[in-house]
Amino acid sequence: MESTKAAGSQVFLGIIGVGVVGNAFLEQLGRLPYPPKLILLARSSKTVSAPAPEYSPCVPFAVWDEAVKLPQLVHSNALPPAEIAAFLASAPGKAILVDNTSDLTLARAYPLFLERGVSIVTPNKKGFSEDMALFNQIFSSAAQGNAAVHHQCTVGGTLPVLSTLRDLVATGDQITRVEGVLSGTLSLLLGDFMPGNGTSEASWSSLVSHAKEIGHTEPDPRDDLNGLDFARKLTIIARVIGMNVSRHDSFPVESLVPDELSRLPSSSAGIARFMEELPQYDGVMEEAKREAKKQGKILRYTGSIDVPSGAIKVGLQFVEAGSAIANLRGSQIVNIYTKRYGVHPLILQGGGGGGEITAMGILADLLKAIELLK
Repeated sequence: MESTKAAGSQVFLGIIGVGVVGNAFLEQLGRLPYPPKLILLARSSKTVSAPAPEYSPCVPFAVWDEAVKLPQLVHSNALPPAEIAAFLASAPGKAILVDNTSDLTLARAYPLFLERGVSIVTPNKKGFSEDMALFNQIFSSAAQGNAAVHHQCTVGGTLPVLSTLRDLVATGDQITRVEGVLSGTLSLLLGDFMPGNGTSEASWSSLVSHAKEIGHTEPDPRDDLNGLDFARKLTIIARVIGMNVSRHDSFPVESLVPDELSRLPSSSAGIARFMEELPQYDGVMEEAKREAKKQGKILRYTGSIDVPSGAIKVGLQFVEAGSAIANLRGSQIVNIYTKRYGVHPLILQGGGGGGEITAMGILADLLKAIELLK
């Protein structure tokens, strides 16, 4: 316990992103017996930080509205990544940036932090699924700066997908195929649209509308329905197991957004119009459900990586009735086939997402990073 205390006292923390996940993370972080020193907290429009060079008082572990109340803190507008990297790197000890955003600009700046010895902990998929050059630069910069990178929550939430794959590769196993459902939203929607056992008369558009109302989709449901977030996760998996995938949009991704509606702006008016016009396209999904039923199968939205051929695809698939994927409703599943796990795959399944659960996964990554930095 004393070693944990000592390590915590030497680690300085910056957090960017204080939405649902970020606030849950702050609350969990504050319950640690010996938390690291929080010296910077930022959101899209504002930053608060501990005054240098004393770095005291630290930013309190509280929701944003409470954390920003201390007048002794330095209050400023949003800072560019280079300034944040310089601030964290100047701390008198090891520093870690926790990025709780989905900001591509920040993800592209990870090498700036890592080169200066600032470690990265994040659920942000962008830096690990854009150009392969950025992916490689992130890890080469980490080696150069003797910093750590932990991004377990970029795939499967708290499901140990990436750590399991890394363990398999490190111990000499040969991964041949990875397949599954890596979108809790699409798992929920398809599970309600065509239950694995039983029937449903609900239209596709009504299910999307209900899921949006109760907060189970992104503010713009097209961000779930276009499959690109799912494709980013498969890209990260493929790269972790050693495949050279140029980008998350370099392989077939079937969008469930009608082409005409994909062109609508992402403004509130555009989203409202998308929801209003979506019922006109219910027939497309109904036809897919009828065809699956005719074949005695279940309609699901899945992704797969065939390692020997290098083929990756994301989209609707007819799966065997009674299978684990067919019985999904809201949870995620990954089937991993290897030389050792040949006929019977290694299966990882669970909810994996949500504010509290995702925050827990980020905190677990942070604790691993702190342990490495001792």
